[in-house]
Amino acid sequence: MAAITFPKDFLWGTASASYQIEGAWNEDGKGESIWDRFSHTPNKVFNGDTGDVACDFYHRYADDIALMAELGLKGARFSLSWPRIVPKGKGAANQRGIDFYNRVIDTMLKHGIQPWVTLYHWDLPQALEDEGGWPNRDLAEIFRDYAVLCADKFGDRVKHWMLFNEPWNFMVIGYMFGIHAPGRADQAAAFKGMHTVNLAQGLALRAMRDAKNKPAMIGIANAMSPTHPKTDSKEDRDAAERWHRFYNLWFLDPVMRGKYPDALVQGSAEERMGVRPGDMEAIHQRFDFIGINLYLRTVIAASPHEPNTGAIMSPPESDDRTDLGWEVYPKALSEMMLRLAKDFPGVPQYVTENGGAYGDTPGPDGKVHDERRISYLRRYIAEMGRAIAAGADVRGYFHWTFSDNFEWAEGYKQRLGIVYCDVNAQDRIVKDSGRWYSKLARTNSLDADTAG
Repeated sequence: MAAITFPKDFLWGTASASYQIEGAWNEDGKGESIWDRFSHTPNKVFNGDTGDVACDFYHRYADDIALMAELGLKGARFSLSWPRIVPKGKGAANQRGIDFYNRVIDTMLKHGIQPWVTLYHWDLPQALEDEGGWPNRDLAEIFRDYAVLCADKFGDRVKHWMLFNEPWNFMVIGYMFGIHAPGRADQAAAFKGMHTVNLAQGLALRAMRDAKNKPAMIGIANAMSPTHPKTDSKEDRDAAERWHRFYNLWFLDPVMRGKYPDALVQGSAEERMGVRPGDMEAIHQRFDFIGINLYLRTVIAASPHEPNTGAIMSPPESDDRTDLGWEVYPKALSEMMLRLAKDFPGVPQYVTENGGAYGDTPGPDGKVHDERRISYLRRYIAEMGRAIAAGADVRGYFHWTFSDNFEWAEGYKQRLGIVYCDVNAQDRIVKDSGRWYSKLARTNSLDADTAG
């Protein structure tokens, strides 16, 4: 493979989420989250696993951050636990929660690691869900107030923010299908909740930019996937385009263009989502960057029986899959980047999540030889390099994730870290992929030797 050198000051890091790593689920004044409630509900999570302890990052953050620095990482994307900072979601803040994140941020900066903070990565305070959750329009203003609080407390040191992580997924999987927290299966409520999230984005963007600690950049970590029609028929091609708009643009276009994309086959988005006069103007604030969470492509077929987009996913025909069953399709990353560069010219991009689930564990030598993950990363990162060479303004890559952790409804069955974590013994072992990624981060170059 020809060498690929990345732009000067390209940012290499890892990504994580509060509920998946912190543990300490009811310590130091933290309130209950919807994932606390959901994971404690029987038959919701594989093996009855919970995030009660997870990677115990709450107590072991200093050692984990030191290990990040040892590997040469210069960025760490992590999320704040809303109920740790504001236990009921609104009202009195919890100073012990604020103190914890101050310690995390200060420790990262001491090690030369940029903190990139996600305000919301799925762990809504249960008290707000009890008041209606995201379908409750009032939550947009409550989120704005939480965003301003975080900007005031941390914005003197945190300059890069993401408002939401994968809003499509937590609304559709959590509210429309009930597979994730809060476990509701209410399509009408899900559409209303999607609009609340978009309204929250607009209100928070404006408020954070008016806060005393000015952010350098505010964006989103958006779940994205290039859509391919199953066949070359006009029906499948049209369905694939509608799915692209619904999945990739549903939480981008309102902020960037002030409108919902034309994706639905029945009724308008405005009608189904309860849009009120002035809402779209409030939402239309524009992100400073687009964060791409990408793992695979999506193959779409037209379906007259699907009531929203008239499109259904079709399993791609491939034997190259991760342990989650997801197709390994590296070109998905470059395809998505180049489309975004065309559709949103001048807007920087960051890969805010990418990685593969491979369940390798320590061998007889005590090491974790995860060659499949190295192969996965080499191919996806090479595609990122090709997209940059073709004109995409990509400025950083955050691998999902640093250490094996609680993978939502999959519990601890799936492993995506470059650091092995035994959630019982809390051992950390840098995998072969971690050493490989460390070399990439230090050299800023992908060549035959870096490829393993």
